[in-house]
Amino acid sequence: MMGHSLGAAGAIEAVVCLLALQHQFLPANVNFTAPDNDLDLNIVANEARPAAVSMALSNSFGFGGTNASLIMRKFEA
Repeated sequence: MMGHSLGAAGAIEAVVCLLALQHQFLPANVNFTAPDNDLDLNIVANEARPAAVSMALSNSFGFGGTNASLIMRKFEA
């Protein structure tokens, strides 16, 4: 949807995860054309959709072994 932003890609993904938690939606897989009928997958194809989201995992894997994972949880007062 926006190309690869190199060093900012992980930060952008983390922000999208936070927005998904705040606004309760699942981000879409872009350019999805056809499912594999042999797999029972629930694909979020080409359009975000509403969902009850309580946790999100953001993985960032970079060149040279620079890897990070963040688990975010919706705040319950």
